[in-house]
Amino acid sequence: MKDVNQLITEHLDIWTSSIEKKSSAGRGDGRSVSLHGIKKLRELILELAVRGKLVAQDELEGRGQDVLDAIAKHRKALLASGAIKKPKRRNQASNVPFFVPENWSWAELDDLTPWQLTDGDWIEKKDQDPQGGVRLIQLADVGVAEFLDKSERFVNEATFHRLKCTQLDEGDILIARLPNPIGRACTFPDIGQTAITAVDVAILRPTEEVSRQYLVWAINSNMARLQVEAFGKGATRFRISTGNLKSINIPVPPLAEQHRIVAKVDELMALCDALERQAEDSLKAHQTLVETCLATLTNSGSPEELTQNWTRIEAHFDTLFTTEESLSALWQAIVDLAVSGLLTEQRANDSSVGDFFKAVRLAQSSGLPKKRSKPKKSLGNLLSTDLPSLPSGWEWAQLSEIGATSTGGTPKSSDKESFSGDVPFLGPGQLSKDGHILDPDKFLTERGVTNSTEGLPGDILMVCIGGSIGKSAIVLERCAFNQQINSVRPAAGAANFFHLVLQSSYFQKVVLDRATGSATPIINRSKWESISVPIPPVEEQERIVARVDELFELLRRTSIEIIASQALQVQLADTLTSKIH
Repeated sequence: MKDVNQLITEHLDIWTSSIEKKSSAGRGDGRSVSLHGIKKLRELILELAVRGKLVAQDELEGRGQDVLDAIAKHRKALLASGAIKKPKRRNQASNVPFFVPENWSWAELDDLTPWQLTDGDWIEKKDQDPQGGVRLIQLADVGVAEFLDKSERFVNEATFHRLKCTQLDEGDILIARLPNPIGRACTFPDIGQTAITAVDVAILRPTEEVSRQYLVWAINSNMARLQVEAFGKGATRFRISTGNLKSINIPVPPLAEQHRIVAKVDELMALCDALERQAEDSLKAHQTLVETCLATLTNSGSPEELTQNWTRIEAHFDTLFTTEESLSALWQAIVDLAVSGLLTEQRANDSSVGDFFKAVRLAQSSGLPKKRSKPKKSLGNLLSTDLPSLPSGWEWAQLSEIGATSTGGTPKSSDKESFSGDVPFLGPGQLSKDGHILDPDKFLTERGVTNSTEGLPGDILMVCIGGSIGKSAIVLERCAFNQQINSVRPAAGAANFFHLVLQSSYFQKVVLDRATGSATPIINRSKWESISVPIPPVEEQERIVARVDELFELLRRTSIEIIASQALQVQLADTLTSKIH
């Protein structure tokens, strides 16, 4: 056992430093990364527990078969009294996942209680009553070894009796027959009212012959979950049947050892909780430090002050920028510095912003495609009076002054001739958070493009509705886009510079401030195109874009190194876990 404890305690740095970036899909707990190492440590603890490697065996404590004999005796008494019906005969599985200590036994899940493992009740929506006094426990309430108490569904007493529902008892083990993860289990606590559970939650009702908490830990181990997943069926609703769930093999130690295993698991899980809090606090403190340091950059009053502030940060670069989140914050700081004129020098021989607007008017005179509004004449007198100050030679203008703006459109779905062409059709899902256009789900024909809005290389697109409001990208190849996206086609100057403006903290804040709707924010085109944007001379626009490209390439290389380092930490955690097999 000494080696096992060393495996857990002597590699705490690996467990706490192994993190993974979370998928952006689905709901989560708000964290952008998962603490992979600690997750693997929890799995390791349970795997050691069910293999008999977490605590020492004591032959004086008897055998696992003694537990099974006591349960069988209890079941026989219940059968004799008529309290239960004779269970259906099952084909006993001969294969077990691995060898266990000599005084342990294997048993199927249904044989670990005198009562049969059973489904919850089939409760349809029409059977529910928000004013009812009987709580309906659902899948969302069942966590991994934790009752989550999330749902708020009820039935009334009349329905409870009419449907002959199974009342839950305190101490029942609830097992989820659907993801995620499938087969997770928890103990049902006293919630102060009568309760039943939905059909997708199985009920295991153990008695004093076995430790409830040991069963919960065992069912939540990878040993049990792999068996559950092997039985799982269904592409859209992956599930395990109750019959197959009954046949899951569980290792059974003597009862006294079960209690010692539970005590040790609880102790080590408490250690994991502490490590998790420590890791989360460290990540938060690190991100706060990064944001504070970068704020000194973006608040610099001059290029000279920026240089001084950056010199202080550069000395600790390898300590500050160690995560993808910190690099993302640095990326945003670079964007904000770029559009405020602090990233490059101003030159006296640059052309004037007036020359920029002459170029815009010249482009305007050549004509514009249908559905696009022309760049508006100078609206300088309508600009906000509380805009930040700009470097010498720069001016504020409204977005509509730099080029033609437009809103997207969607052809009617009934018009089959508009679809299945070769022109990519973009929606908010095709604009990534890092400013790229992803592969589309749909394509339009030329007819479809005329019923939508065309995007050409150099156009800047921005999502203007929903949870992804503010995402933007530059069009690289001809496309069309739907009505949830607005666009601007810069008539002169560097499109890449104006894309930086749209990605800046300033512009993103104004978009959200002007958006209406709390649940689904939306900014209409007139409000969007009237947002003020900074205009430097064309030559400086080009210098800014070149400098930003240079810095972004540095960030890209650093990001690759960070991802490789994190992958190594994950691999180390996985390797340590595999040592027990």
